[in-house]
Amino acid sequence: MNNSDRLSRNEFVALIATMFGILAFSIDAMLPGLPDIGAALSPQDPNRAQLVVVSFILGMGVGTLFTGPLSDAYGRKPIIIGGIVLYCIGAFLASQTQSLELMVLARILQGLGAAGPRIAGVAMVRDSYAGVEMAKIMSFVMMVFMVLPAAAPAIGELIIAGFGWRAIFAAFILFAVTAGVWVSVRQPETHPVEKRQPMTISVLVAAMREVLANRIAAISIAVQACVMGILFANVSSIHPIMDITYGRAEQFTAIFAAIALFSASASFINAKIVARFGMRKVIYGGTMGVAILTLICMIAAVLFHEVPFALYIIWASGLTFSLGLTMGNLNALAMEPLGHIAGMAASVIGCLATVGAVFIATPLGLLFNGTPVPLMTGALVTYFVAIGLMIYMGPREKS
Repeated sequence: MNNSDRLSRNEFVALIATMFGILAFSIDAMLPGLPDIGAALSPQDPNRAQLVVVSFILGMGVGTLFTGPLSDAYGRKPIIIGGIVLYCIGAFLASQTQSLELMVLARILQGLGAAGPRIAGVAMVRDSYAGVEMAKIMSFVMMVFMVLPAAAPAIGELIIAGFGWRAIFAAFILFAVTAGVWVSVRQPETHPVEKRQPMTISVLVAAMREVLANRIAAISIAVQACVMGILFANVSSIHPIMDITYGRAEQFTAIFAAIALFSASASFINAKIVARFGMRKVIYGGTMGVAILTLICMIAAVLFHEVPFALYIIWASGLTFSLGLTMGNLNALAMEPLGHIAGMAASVIGCLATVGAVFIATPLGLLFNGTPVPLMTGALVTYFVAIGLMIYMGPREKS
């Protein structure tokens, strides 16, 4: 693509951030509606409403495996538009369903669709910019993107209060269609026909085998699954914890926004310290910090027969903050030995880590018993597993 065909940097950043935002909006705006969804679709066990969060993440994780290779084969824009169409179909079906089981299936379909703009959007950035310029663009995108998780629950709460929980799916469709029209009208295709490569299942399977056969990559994926799994479990549980455990449902959106905004600084801190200390030490620090915080919470639960509210908020903030210190570094470690299959490896790593995280998050979320103790018990075990895996990975190999 010629430079003259590009959107201005500001518009391009806003467009990519909007496509990324489909994912965040689809998760965080749902959180205030979980009690109503549970009461309507699973009255015998309202806690099962958490499945509408993790099922979306599951669909997105599976979709990640295919959308990267498909965009290499057919171009970025068709995969983005096709993903948005699939997402909107899933959102419409979810708005009409009368059972939680069908809601879960519709949310999986939504997640599959959301993988299109998310993964092809990254590919668009890679097509249009390289090196330091690409890093700058992605930094600007993430700065814009991080505002949405802070605002999404408040937006969702307003929509649900005014029109009911089913109306949130109309908002999802409107948001996604806006992104789709913007891409269609304004953004040129960045992956020309002459550079496209056919997608074959055999190539995908071979890439998966190579990724899993590499010890560093396989361990990095497992640690990513541990870190994301506890985060997803907390995200799906945080509204019930705020409401049932602490009686602070009316403060949920403000507190969630504060946690999200505080945690946004972690990526910038990581950029400052990773060159000095190295990726492995920063990962150790991030995981060990959460493990220690979790242990403190567990001791408090024994001493005071509950986890104090302030301590829970500190723990939830630390959990989200640690993501910025670990995920980028873990992904870089996994990709380091796989540069010759970078595109395919990125899809495989993203898929396996996300799906693994869902399998950790789902049972932990469903164990909610009116306190955060089951979640924190699972977090303590999971984070010590992650630390053990990092120790097993060993020090950086000498070049």
